[in-house]
Amino acid sequence: MKRLTIAALFPASFAAWAQDKPNPMDVVPDKMPNDIPYGPPISYERAQQALNAAIAESQKRGWKLNIAVMDSGANLVAFARMTGAQIGSIAIAEHKARAAVKFRRETKAFEAGIQAGNNYLITLDDVIGSRGGIPLMEGGQMIGSIGCSGGTGSQDEVVCRAGANAVNK
Repeated sequence: MKRLTIAALFPASFAAWAQDKPNPMDVVPDKMPNDIPYGPPISYERAQQALNAAIAESQKRGWKLNIAVMDSGANLVAFARMTGAQIGSIAIAEHKARAAVKFRRETKAFEAGIQAGNNYLITLDDVIGSRGGIPLMEGGQMIGSIGCSGGTGSQDEVVCRAGANAVNK
């Protein structure tokens, strides 16, 4: 049985398109992107520092969010659901924190990549294309991450940044 491909159905137009559009995925960087070493897992006390700073920022602004802190192995260490925060955002806060630590980058990078048309990103397991997940660093190593959800992406990011700034050194 012969398989049909797009190139077989539209050979002239496919060939023209393929010649006009270089594949950006063919670029080979000299260095590994986001080559951040994983460090020891964040302690409960440090996780609480990040959580408390994020809660304080959220309360200062009158926002009701869910906030999750993961360790360097993507395990939940601390969590808060502020009074009135939407239930659906519990799992999203955890997902953002998990993606930030697993992929060693802010989830804002996935949001930007998807908006730029890098649709392969949506095929990766555990990716979430929304800002509000930020790695937690100490001594150049990733010790965990924080994820916030319940507001707009930019609100989530502001609160996460406050939590991350309380811990990152």
